[in-house]
Amino acid sequence: MRDAVIVEAVRTPIGKGKPNGTLAHVHPVELLAHTLRTLVERSGVDPALIDDVIGGTVDQVGEQAMNTTRYAALSAGFPETVPATTVDRQCGSSQQAVHFAAQGVIAGAYDLVVACGVESMSRVPMWSNVPEGKDPFGPGVAERYKEGLVPQGISAELIAAKWSITRERMDAFAVSSHQKAAAAWEKGLFDAEVAPLGGVSRDECVRPGSTPETLAGLRPAYYDPNFAERFPQIEWNVTAGNASPINDGASAVLITSSETAERLGLRPLARLHSFAVTGSDPILMLTGVIPATEQVLRRAHLTLDDIDLFEVNEAFSSVVLAWQQETGADLSKVNVHGGAIAIGHPLGASGTRLTTTLVHAMREHGARYALQTMCEAGGLANAMILERV
Repeated sequence: MRDAVIVEAVRTPIGKGKPNGTLAHVHPVELLAHTLRTLVERSGVDPALIDDVIGGTVDQVGEQAMNTTRYAALSAGFPETVPATTVDRQCGSSQQAVHFAAQGVIAGAYDLVVACGVESMSRVPMWSNVPEGKDPFGPGVAERYKEGLVPQGISAELIAAKWSITRERMDAFAVSSHQKAAAAWEKGLFDAEVAPLGGVSRDECVRPGSTPETLAGLRPAYYDPNFAERFPQIEWNVTAGNASPINDGASAVLITSSETAERLGLRPLARLHSFAVTGSDPILMLTGVIPATEQVLRRAHLTLDDIDLFEVNEAFSSVVLAWQQETGADLSKVNVHGGAIAIGHPLGASGTRLTTTLVHAMREHGARYALQTMCEAGGLANAMILERV
């Protein structure tokens, strides 16, 4: 049976998703093109050999419309014969791209494929793909969820309430993310994965001086009197400090089979071992990482104790802490180089950003197995297990 391996993984630095962010001047197609160009340069592969480019983007409108991945591949100088497509599984879009790419290699549909993602939240703000006054959910969903769906921030608050996660724990987790990311930068651990762009070489949102005392002074980010009445259990402890910021960035990984890697003289970084995707309650929305973790471990015939490193997307502190409480995972093995709260969360790019960070961390820490999982809007989650080759 064919396998699928990652042979190269790169990302841009992550900028603030605001007009004054370090990457706000870069068109999203060019953000992604930069990672694609760097990917083939570092791997040494002939881009004409690439069977497909599968990219994730969430807000597919404006400058991120019309199959962004295709135009990024063209801008990167790939031959016109190399196809590309853009997928949307919300925050897990580019992790889903990895799943599709790897599954295509294993099935024999691809020999060499790129999974990637981009989001420029400074230039294409979140929800800009839903015009004012338009309903993206439809009457059937309104009938099924009569009290109405909720924004992700409210879901994060509901998770904190359900799992009794205090403000102090969420803030402490966020500070730890910044400390780990800052330490990784100082030790040069991101050098192999980051492709500097236009003079920008570091993640913009990492705050080495972040402290629990500083975060304690922040106001609740999502307080709403209507939701307060509907959900009296919410204590309103989610803030901008213990949630991921909005960001600009792109990332990409090159996937092939062990056989093709050997033929092309490529060195595998990790084998894509097992995959899972699941749905969960769209009100709590962000808890799918719990059943997705259970499902992927079961498919891999592994236990939690077999996993040396975890990447759990830090959309909110409460999500990772609830996942840890339910799974019993060792938190010291989670997001060891920092997570999205510090590094950033450019939606469509985050899946392959986590993968890029994870494969390099596996080498640094001598990990045999690593697990990546991401919560996604609408009550979805992806999970996958990587194995050191």
